[in-house]
Amino acid sequence: MDPDYIPQDVARCDLCKTGIVEYFCDFCHVNLCKPCIGEHISDDYKKHIIVPIHQKKSALIYPKCETHDNEVFKYQCKDCNTFLCSHCTASKQQNKAHEFVKLDDIFYAKKEKIQMDTEELEKQILPTYEEIANELEIQIASLDGEYTKLTNAISNEKKEIQREVDNAFNQMEKEINEIKVKHHSILKEHINEIKQLQSLMQQTLIALTEMEESNEISSTIHYSSKNEEFRKLPPKVNVSIPKYISKQRENEYVCTLIGKLTPFSSILEERVFTAKKPNTSVRELMDEPEVLNTIMTGLANLRSVTCLNEEQIWTSGQTADIKCFNIQGVLQTAVKTKTGEWPLDIAVDRDEALLYAYWKTRTVYKVKNDQTEIITLQGWRPLNLCVTSSGDLLVTMFSDNFMQWYLQTTASLFGQIIWSTWLFNQPIRHAKVVRYSGSTVKQTIQFDDKGQPLYSGNNNTKYISENRNLDICVADHGARAVVVVNQAGKVRFRYTGHPSPTKNKPFEPRGITTDSQCHILTADKDNNCIHILDTDGQFLSYIDNCDLENPMGLCVDSNDSLFVCERSKGNVKKIRFLK
Repeated sequence: MDPDYIPQDVARCDLCKTGIVEYFCDFCHVNLCKPCIGEHISDDYKKHIIVPIHQKKSALIYPKCETHDNEVFKYQCKDCNTFLCSHCTASKQQNKAHEFVKLDDIFYAKKEKIQMDTEELEKQILPTYEEIANELEIQIASLDGEYTKLTNAISNEKKEIQREVDNAFNQMEKEINEIKVKHHSILKEHINEIKQLQSLMQQTLIALTEMEESNEISSTIHYSSKNEEFRKLPPKVNVSIPKYISKQRENEYVCTLIGKLTPFSSILEERVFTAKKPNTSVRELMDEPEVLNTIMTGLANLRSVTCLNEEQIWTSGQTADIKCFNIQGVLQTAVKTKTGEWPLDIAVDRDEALLYAYWKTRTVYKVKNDQTEIITLQGWRPLNLCVTSSGDLLVTMFSDNFMQWYLQTTASLFGQIIWSTWLFNQPIRHAKVVRYSGSTVKQTIQFDDKGQPLYSGNNNTKYISENRNLDICVADHGARAVVVVNQAGKVRFRYTGHPSPTKNKPFEPRGITTDSQCHILTADKDNNCIHILDTDGQFLSYIDNCDLENPMGLCVDSNDSLFVCERSKGNVKKIRFLK
């Protein structure tokens, strides 16, 4: 068998093909075992440069001179850019009025430039392009919503114009009915006068007939003719029926009546690359995080905490009361939920208004001066909330198949047997993240590039946070994973825990938050600790020395102080974890 094709676990000598490589010839660029060195340098030992194999990359490889045998180029002429060996530089034709530079000086200068370019490309230029791509992805994702808003605006205007047109025609029809009544009245009055005259003439005819048959002189002598009066016919009544004259309509007239769209435009705007300033406020993790304060909330099954400002926090548990404390632990105010039920999660928007979600009504409520409904879902129920740096609202939610969940979790064994066939035929529940601007959907994150669900399809908590690099981080309790996607919704990584001999219970993340250093912190309730990850999902350390008990909701204030809900105790601990 050809030894070149034998599977090898170590590098072999290029000469004998069997010896383990220990040396390298920097002149010939061949791997050598120790016994083959003599054979390799036997022709001209002076030209060979034998170095240990681990120094292979440290020795420069010069190009060979094509004019002088066994020589390598070590210089470059600055004037004509040609390479030269030591013999070439001695040539009168070359060295007269020419300046030479050592190739290794050029090499190391270029190496430094390459290193600088690599660092700039990796840390500055490429991330800028990623931001541009993410921005375009978000614009594409929000197109349907924006054009739906435009179509809805036109539809509303259409309805309004139709309403005004209907009102105008209804008024015209009313006027026609009124005119018709007048027309009828005039004709009726005139025919009544005619009928009165006809009756009078009938009476006159009867009297004339009697007089013709009578021989009385007196009545005949006193007869006076009324025909002259009857010959005066009553005036003819001419009443004109109104006619509808439609207005001439042209396209331009209609456009001015209903309005028009602004012209579609597409302009290429020049981008200017601006190098980002390095983060000078780098803060390292403390070896031993410390508890600064403990706030006793009195809330049962404490679930969520969010910072109102540097001095106050909102907290919520499985009660209808949402409480606000200062950092000394003094109760500032309390809000009772509109439904009288406990909220699944709370958040604070950029106007310092309190937001909370209630799954039964499928609604996110806002508390400022009063309680208003800002988002009501159809077919989905909200879970957890996060207000982003741009002011958008991120909501995790699960598909509306509550009856199946209710029966599975609360029905008796007998009831479950009765309903088992029905439950089996129910649709699978799904979960997703939706970005809102006000009450308008801007983005939906549900599937990966292969069309597979990103999140577990159940109603388990899915706390959510936005990192400083605009990544969206979800602690998916049901999937036992932290799922992180970029701003455009593309998967960056999934974190499923860190092996530890002292953490022997399954990793089931609950609360999640991020700090100024782009660390991701997630609560491991059953193991009574906090996992700290870097921005790429690599485990850094635990916070497990602060006597935490059942940690749930998390948040970080502007000073990077960590607030942790202890579910069973009902306490919020303020922890310093950065130097």
